[in-house]
Amino acid sequence: MAIVSVPTQPYAGQQPGTSGLRKKVTVFQQPDYLENFVQSLFDCLPNTAGQTLVLGGDGRFHNRVAVQTILRMAAAHGFGRVLVGQRGILSTPAVSCVIRKHHAYGGIVLSASHNPGGPDGDFGIKYNVGNGGPAPEKLTEAVFARTKEIKSYRISDQGAPDFDRPGTHHLEALLVEVIDPVADYAALMRETFDFDAIARLFRSGFRVRCDAMNAVGGPYAKAILEGELGAPAGTVVNAEPLEDFGHLHPDPNPVNAEDLIAHMSAADAPDFGCATDGDADRNMIVGRNFPVAPSDSLALLAAHATVVPRYAKGLAGIARSMPTSTAADRVAKALGIACYETPTGWKFFGNLLDAGRATLCGEESYGTGSDHVREKDGLWAILFWLNVLAVRGGSVESLVRAHWATYGRNYYSRHDYEAVDSAGASTLMAELRAQLPRLAGQSLNGMPVAQADDFAYTDPVDGSTSSKQGVRVIFADGSRIVFRLSGTGTEGATLRVYLEKYEADPARQDVPTQVALAPLIDAARALARIEQHTGRTEPSVVT
Repeated sequence: MAIVSVPTQPYAGQQPGTSGLRKKVTVFQQPDYLENFVQSLFDCLPNTAGQTLVLGGDGRFHNRVAVQTILRMAAAHGFGRVLVGQRGILSTPAVSCVIRKHHAYGGIVLSASHNPGGPDGDFGIKYNVGNGGPAPEKLTEAVFARTKEIKSYRISDQGAPDFDRPGTHHLEALLVEVIDPVADYAALMRETFDFDAIARLFRSGFRVRCDAMNAVGGPYAKAILEGELGAPAGTVVNAEPLEDFGHLHPDPNPVNAEDLIAHMSAADAPDFGCATDGDADRNMIVGRNFPVAPSDSLALLAAHATVVPRYAKGLAGIARSMPTSTAADRVAKALGIACYETPTGWKFFGNLLDAGRATLCGEESYGTGSDHVREKDGLWAILFWLNVLAVRGGSVESLVRAHWATYGRNYYSRHDYEAVDSAGASTLMAELRAQLPRLAGQSLNGMPVAQADDFAYTDPVDGSTSSKQGVRVIFADGSRIVFRLSGTGTEGATLRVYLEKYEADPARQDVPTQVALAPLIDAARALARIEQHTGRTEPSVVT
């Protein structure tokens, strides 16, 4: 047994995005590719000797190989202990939970989130810091710089221990503890929600269909919904994490979770439908023939938060990503609390949560969370909804419609143009930015423009700034169009166009969403010259 130094070549393109480093599995399978990145990460982390590291992932293809490699490298870098999920499994919110509960130094999450899995799919790795949240940009930029200059990596020549069963092992001087991946997370959920009220809801005959999409959320949902709360066996479907997600695309939206949508539209539909994504940090909520928009979900949970034990004393504030609809802003105003608008990326919520300025936070991309961890959390959101329904009564649809009647409806949609030519997408954004100074005061499709800018954010806690976070066109009536390029794909570029229109009149809140947004859709396509730059006449996905 020995620590060895292996020569390596720097790899181009190892720059983490807002959600870590994501590439095709075949890229990660290149010799020394993962080792190069992990060595660069460890080189940038100070004072790691004897520290505790948390390690786990969503179980997708290449997860086991990566766990073995990282354990051997952690041993070579003097970490004192690694807490690794049994079978290499830990959901992203569970990693955050375990880091915080055990006061760990940090953690490594192996996931490409909602991206497809399998040998031809995607893989990813990211680092979470000691508060349980994603690494700040200062660290990710340092890691990227290091990947371009390292010449070797350190690794133990001893094989990694068995991590299929709970127990403890030694690898060199490193203590490897294989933990139950669900236990700590389940305990936190028990402390957060009124489990007795939710259990009574199930005993009343309330039926739920929870689709884990053959991803890591399955073991958590089965243990809590069926095991602790007494939901009937079979409530959780597609519950076994598979390396290729059973050929499903584990992105919980009406397009990719079509089986759930079909069940919730049937004559004998359950009362409540929900789904989680590849690493269980996203959620979709569906009533009978009634999908709930993520922006509405955040606003509604904020409005009813005090029925949940953890939030019984009220919220310190709400935070939302800039592209997310302003529905939560209206709730915050009614509650007399702040609503913060941040760039996309969960790490931007971390400072607000740590400083006690925000309690709930969310993104339009089916991510919702709170100060219980420092990640978005799919099953937490599902339990939150069940807790609200258990106390308030009624159906998903009646709850949402009552919310609209009180606060108004924010018609909202996201149009994704996926895997478009990167150069064309960049030119599109550059042309949009060039038009900004002269847009204010103009009329687009008959709608007066009140403001046009490239969103920039100054963190109210530490004063750090982030620029070029998305082009916003805000109309006089509060309607918005937002354009931004996403960093979550692994091929080409993804152009996201966000569209929002506010309607206060309950008599006008039943118009189909795409019909209500049609003038904005036409204005967005013409303003950005989407077809000319992307070659696409229609978006790949509409949510």
